[in-house]
Amino acid sequence: MMEIKWTTEAVSDLGRLHDFLAPVNRLAAARTVQSLTAAPKRLLEHPRLGERLEEFEPREIRRILVGHYGIRYEIRQLTIYVLRIWHTREDRSNPPR
Repeated sequence: MMEIKWTTEAVSDLGRLHDFLAPVNRLAAARTVQSLTAAPKRLLEHPRLGERLEEFEPREIRRILVGHYGIRYEIRQLTIYVLRIWHTREDRSNPPR
């Protein structure tokens, strides 16, 4: 059975996004973090749901979109690693680890 693990970077991304949104609208910030946290759970049944990012081959790194946010993840055997989360307008120059 597949399992999901969050990298330190992905958890930090959630905190950063919350801190960015909270001064404007605390409730919206909390809802955004909740939806981003819940979204990878659907990958347990459909791990290849996301678009494959070929620039990282041979690793199987994919991306799903949740509203205006991209969640980058990697499939390794029976584990889905959530690597990074960005707003689609953010600079995404940091490569996944």
